[in-house]
Amino acid sequence: MKKLLLATIMSATFLAAAPVQAEDYVIDTDGAHAFVQFKVSHLGYSWLLGRFNDFEGTFSYDEANPSAAKVNVTIDVASLDSNHAERDKHLRSADFFNVGKYPQAKFESTSYTANGDGTGVLKGNFTLHGTTKPISIDVTEIGAGQDPWGGFRRGFEGAVTITPADFGMDYDLGPASETVEIYLSIEGIRK
Repeated sequence: MKKLLLATIMSATFLAAAPVQAEDYVIDTDGAHAFVQFKVSHLGYSWLLGRFNDFEGTFSYDEANPSAAKVNVTIDVASLDSNHAERDKHLRSADFFNVGKYPQAKFESTSYTANGDGTGVLKGNFTLHGTTKPISIDVTEIGAGQDPWGGFRRGFEGAVTITPADFGMDYDLGPASETVEIYLSIEGIRK
């Protein structure tokens, strides 16, 4: 009995002392709990909003070491949806996204700097229209915990402003439309 008690105590001690590892998540696009949306000025008079309906990705996160976070996302650019079929057709054309030649956009993180208050800056390489550039996404952790189906989820939101001309998309819509805001709402299911 003493040996069993000693073994139990030693096992608990080793488990408690074991380093916490990053948890891996798959972005929940099947359940539509993740979004990649965009907003661009329409001639300076209003906002044009849209989204990409098809994308996939993964991320890893360690609460004890947030700087080790990693994110990979691939977007099917042809899934662009601005709620107007003719406009979407034009946006998919060679004038803008040229989805026949550049069917995917990708983001791969290179670093994450936590601010210590649930926010941080995620840096990485963004590939769009065949051009890869570094970008910085301002990130806020939304929360984490058990879901009703026996899984564990973690969610973040982020925003970044890009200049399409930096990615070779130079169709002139006037100075009010030179930049595009991208908003991400990401909920991951722990693997």
